Amino acid sequence: MAHLTQNPADKERFVCLYPVYINSKKTLAEGRRISVEKAVENPSCTEIRDVLAAAGMNVYMENKIHPREWNRDGQFKGRVRVQIKQADGSPCQDKFSSRECFYFERTPLHVDDISRGKAVPFVVIAGKDVMIYVAEMIPKLKTRTQKSGGGDTSSQQGEGGKKSKKKKK
Repeated sequence: MAHLTQNPADKERFVCLYPVYINSKKTLAEGRRISVEKAVENPSCTEIRDVLAAAGMNVYMENKIHPREWNRDGQFKGRVRVQIKQADGSPCQDKFSSRECFYFERTPLHVDDISRGKAVPFVVIAGKDVMIYVAEMIPKLKTRTQKSGGGDTSSQQGEGGKKSKKKKK
């Protein structure tokens, strides 16, 4: 029970959030942890940080990459650490649960298990309410809601486009 003696306010004890956890383009096998309906399309680490910082959470970014991420591009790098508990063990914010208060989801192994009356197992996911909150707030960010202004300009070729070839004498 070494985790009980450690200070929950230490940065090493913060909950890690990778963008892949809330990415709607990823599968469960690739690391997504919330349902596709609640997930966001291609969230970035800075968007997650901005949403949680605006909510008043103690947040910091690390230049790490998710172990299942095959693309080592800079766009996919980064993880966010979020403080869930204070030093005395109380939650930092009431709207986010502590590490012990989890969201539970029923995940049947097979449809036949339900029809046979077998018990459906529960899956425990730490910090899931934080992930759902971030996934709900990212589409409301200014960077996501602004339309690109370059849509009116068309890509027309100018006078000096393609030159015709002439035969040399």
